Amino acid sequence: MSYLTFDPGMPTTMKKTVIAIVALGLPLAFAISAYGQSSVTLSGVIDEGFDITNNTNPHGDPLYQFQSGYLQSNIVTLGGIEDLGDGKKITFVIKTTFDVNSGRSAPGRSFIGLSDDKRGTVTVGRQYDSIIDYLAPTTANGNWGGWLLSHPMDNDNTDGSFLVNNAIKYASPEFAGFKFGGMYAFSNDTKFANDRLYSLGAQYLNDPLLVGAAYLQTNNPGAQNTGATPAGNASFTAARLRIFGAGINYTIGSATLGFVYSNTDVRDPVSSSYLSDPSGNPLPLAIAGVAMNRLKFQNLEVNGMYQVTPFFFVGAQYVYTLVEGDASGASVKPRYHTIGLMADYMLSKRTDIYVQGAYEKVTGDRTGNVLDNAAIPGAGGISSTASQLAFRTGIRHKF
Repeated sequence: MSYLTFDPGMPTTMKKTVIAIVALGLPLAFAISAYGQSSVTLSGVIDEGFDITNNTNPHGDPLYQFQSGYLQSNIVTLGGIEDLGDGKKITFVIKTTFDVNSGRSAPGRSFIGLSDDKRGTVTVGRQYDSIIDYLAPTTANGNWGGWLLSHPMDNDNTDGSFLVNNAIKYASPEFAGFKFGGMYAFSNDTKFANDRLYSLGAQYLNDPLLVGAAYLQTNNPGAQNTGATPAGNASFTAARLRIFGAGINYTIGSATLGFVYSNTDVRDPVSSSYLSDPSGNPLPLAIAGVAMNRLKFQNLEVNGMYQVTPFFFVGAQYVYTLVEGDASGASVKPRYHTIGLMADYMLSKRTDIYVQGAYEKVTGDRTGNVLDNAAIPGAGGISSTASQLAFRTGIRHKF
């Protein structure tokens, strides 16, 4: 017999809405099978907070904002499973992201696939890549810190600045704590390699140890509107983006310590979605006005989280980022120093309040361009100087 399952915290009106949708026979109904047990679940996250940025371009003014979706994206998730028997299941997920303050919505993840307890899961649709799946959980931002504690420009995508369209993805079962997976995403273009993407990753979890590693490459990200990372979704518009990295977490009692290394290589970079003028127009990546032919980031992160009580934790991170930029034989090496702090208190199983802050300082060589200015991910804009401080206090509720 088919049935619906609901999260205990779901409002009654929401339950009635889901039941009504199923009764009308809309697309949701395909997850309800007369031949096997099935379930459909509605859930989500709301994260809202108040941000202060001490310095924003072009005049160095402070900025005060209500912003949402920082610690975790605001998401409404509709998910379903149809049990086919013998350990096989059909699974689907439809996620929509939204902004609390404006009410605007945007596409999130959406996929359908086949899962086998012994052979793994294959899904197709708009999905996370292997960097997010296997490497990000070892970072502060991908584990407990969120967007404000990301690496500069989220250059390694450990905070999920872009999702991947047109993707087919495999995730293995777990073998004694070890799992692996990979993805290939199509360009949907007659030029087969134009904005395609592929990634691989693996992870080992055996308390108290977590180890993760991943690799990603995409050709011509942001080059067109139908590819794996289309214009408006890509973190860098470039000829090629290549990312690899590895991380480790180790838990000792109430403390978890982590170390992460990631390497991002951007060929013929044009712009970054994190570097724009006050009107939102992308700023060109250049050295003394000359377009770059290569931009490389090496991120070394040390992070730690301490569970003071079952309801309260504090966390800290330091990230050293070595940047290498080349343009017509000229080479510069700016360095970014990023410090992040956070405290989080659980009001209930579903609701927590938190405070967090990030400080970024750019040192080393000067590029004569936007890379000389600090730009904390999630801050109110690029700093007018080489340093920037951002602070946030927020509340998150899961339903």
